[in-house]
Amino acid sequence: MGSCKENIDIPVSSESISINTRLSKSSVLVHGPIIVGAGPSGLAVAACLKENGVSSLILERSDCIASLWQQRTYDRLKLHLPRKFCELPLLGFPQNFPKYPTKRQFVAYMEAYAQHFSIKPIFKKVVQKAEFDEFNGLWKVQTQDYVYFSKWLIVATGENAEPFMPEIQGVEKFEGQLLHTSVYKSGLEFEKERVLVVGCGNSGMEVSLDLCRHNAFPHMVVRNSVHILPREMFGVSTFSMAMALLKWFPLRIVDKFLLLVAYLILGNTDSVGIKRPKTGPIELKNATGKTPVLDVGALSQIKTGNIKVMEGVREITRKGAKFIDGQEREFDTIILATGYKSNVPTWLKGCDDLFSEDGMPKKAFPNSWKGEKGLFTVGFTKRGLLGTSSDAINIAREIGDQWRLMMKK
Repeated sequence: MGSCKENIDIPVSSESISINTRLSKSSVLVHGPIIVGAGPSGLAVAACLKENGVSSLILERSDCIASLWQQRTYDRLKLHLPRKFCELPLLGFPQNFPKYPTKRQFVAYMEAYAQHFSIKPIFKKVVQKAEFDEFNGLWKVQTQDYVYFSKWLIVATGENAEPFMPEIQGVEKFEGQLLHTSVYKSGLEFEKERVLVVGCGNSGMEVSLDLCRHNAFPHMVVRNSVHILPREMFGVSTFSMAMALLKWFPLRIVDKFLLLVAYLILGNTDSVGIKRPKTGPIELKNATGKTPVLDVGALSQIKTGNIKVMEGVREITRKGAKFIDGQEREFDTIILATGYKSNVPTWLKGCDDLFSEDGMPKKAFPNSWKGEKGLFTVGFTKRGLLGTSSDAINIAREIGDQWRLMMKK
């Protein structure tokens, strides 16, 4: 389970021979779409394309599918939403999986998904540059050893391609260990250590809780306001309840209901130094993509003082940090739970019509999946795997229609 595959050179399979044409020793014409990225988004769109009778070629920079899940997540990670909201198109989770699958179970699902649809990415292919070639009307995708050409290019590298490392004054002075959550695995490595966790999203909360359970002494920086909701309300997942209520009531009414129940279950988070935004959790998510924290136990540890809440960091020192409230403390380790960012601007060129400078689509969901000249994007919706599925279905339908027209000519 979770094993990585070996790199396979061109041609990758008997199927790829039928859809790809080697133009030269280093150039390949791909008769179907080129998909960049073999995470859930890349696999989903490949499966939907296959369902529409279109073969594709996936280029993946790492040595396995779902590399973010396999290589950049902590051991205790589980899906924050029930599995029914995290299924990819055309194939659900096994029925014996729990409501909230673990990291290992999710990876196993991804591998079973790829096997079921005979999806065979080419691994260890780093896309260095991709651009539209006006001369021949094709997308030109340059890797470290090949140039691929195709009528269609699908960007599936996602919102979380690279760890986001914020600029913090004095960070270069720190003499202890500094790491991002992308390399954090378990609190077992930090037993008895004083650890500063910078960030209070779902990752920051869960890492702090994990540190607590392994007898470390976590301090969590809460710089901005954040919504904390119980993962379940009255035995039903909060997300499921919100989706059901939105079918009947206006968004702001649903937000008020969620906040009322959250207050009854969790209490007033302001009292422990965590202020709520003025905008409701769903409205804020839709407007900014900022996800509310679904609490799985961290808040109770904050209330008992096992997790210390700190205000924003003013400066990192040799031994620790100074905070904006004037406090100064020493730490053995600083963990940046500061999230991820898109890497699209580093390799995709000349696509200002679809992507903004931060590597995210300019158009809002559900219209963000389609660019010009055969360019598509999947998994940039800020709506998790539900958004990915919607993108994949739309892209496959669009390319499938174009494919069938070409076959008739």
